[in-house]
Amino acid sequence: MRFPKLAFVFMFVGCLVVYLTYVKRHYDDSKAPVSDQLPQYRMDTRKQSTSVQVVSENFQYGIMFDAGSTGTRIHIFKFQIEPNEAPKLAHETFRAIKPGLSAYADDPEKSKEGLLELLNVAKDTVPETLWSSSPLMLRATAGLRLLPGEKATILLDKAREVFSESLFLYRPDSVSIMDGTDEGMSAWITINFLLGVLHVTETATVGMLDLGGGSTQITFALQDEKTIQTLPIDYVTSFQMFNMSHALYSYSYLGLGLMSARLAVLGGIEGQPSGPQELVSPCLAPDYSGQWEHAEVLYTIKGQKAGEPIYETCLTKVEKMIYKHVRRIEGVKDMDFYAFSYYYDRAVDLGLIDERTGGNVRVSDYIEGAKKVCNNMAAGGIKETPFLCLDLTYISVLLQELDFPPDKELKLARQINNVETSWALGATFHCIESLHKHGMC
Repeated sequence: MRFPKLAFVFMFVGCLVVYLTYVKRHYDDSKAPVSDQLPQYRMDTRKQSTSVQVVSENFQYGIMFDAGSTGTRIHIFKFQIEPNEAPKLAHETFRAIKPGLSAYADDPEKSKEGLLELLNVAKDTVPETLWSSSPLMLRATAGLRLLPGEKATILLDKAREVFSESLFLYRPDSVSIMDGTDEGMSAWITINFLLGVLHVTETATVGMLDLGGGSTQITFALQDEKTIQTLPIDYVTSFQMFNMSHALYSYSYLGLGLMSARLAVLGGIEGQPSGPQELVSPCLAPDYSGQWEHAEVLYTIKGQKAGEPIYETCLTKVEKMIYKHVRRIEGVKDMDFYAFSYYYDRAVDLGLIDERTGGNVRVSDYIEGAKKVCNNMAAGGIKETPFLCLDLTYISVLLQELDFPPDKELKLARQINNVETSWALGATFHCIESLHKHGMC
């Protein structure tokens, strides 16, 4: 059967009309006004904004108040947090004020002023949107440890009053007196983190020596299981950080900080203001007379009469004071150690290191420095630093009692990579890790 030509023509024309209509409709849609396409653009913008917000949320702030014996310092740390990686320290803000909280033991209300001053530094540093997620902590050290319990508790309560109104992430137990061993452990974490060896298994860590005003700490990693088993349990601490286990020898000697040791060598008694107020010592220049305030007590101090060799006599006094108070640990001479605080300050006083950049010193440098200063003092020199002979003699004896030989070299630093080398960073790390794991510091 043949298909009529006329029917074929009509069918062709019909198909052509349908096709042209379809093409025109899609062409018109493609020329829609720009305003009709904006919702898609806005959606992309919102996605981009969300992405930026996620990046900003990778930063975590931690605020640590260091309430020491001679002053209060604030450390505001900004960490970059990435999944399955150790935190990176992006920035630190640091401020310090004097005196320490313990100076307000008889007028605790006055302690609030300094705390508020430092808290304002935190508010100026941390974005307000992150205040509620930024942990706020205060750890008091030897200054409050040496106070009668009731006075220390009242001062801590005043700090809690100030912090509770701050709008930062705060819990009442975030304010406390720090155990000396925890202080040493936290300082060890700080120094090894800043050196980049804390989370690297094949790299040896370094030991830490800290000489504060009221206490002194020594902390280093233990590698030998036999050594760990022979040590008193109070000297060994273990913890996990960055998915690695660490066993440390860490001990704090309360009362052997430089200021407390100075008082003991002079003949005073810590925590007994009713004791002798006039102290006479062979560690001072024979013609020296002056006043010295320690732990809210004002002492009159004098040198002994001329004729006795100052260095030898002072050395005997120091050795007698420290005798059997320090435990020696074999092997420290073979480890690298960093030393902080008054170790650093007295090395600066001797001209052994640059005040800004630090450097290396040997134990023998302190020994020879003590001899030189004491002998010059006997000849009538260095009156502007009356305690330098005593302090250097004490430091040299302390290091040797800890089993560091005269030729042992120590590294002295106030900062590493522009970050303060104190226990505050390590303690803040510990808190933030606990927050992520347990929801609390």
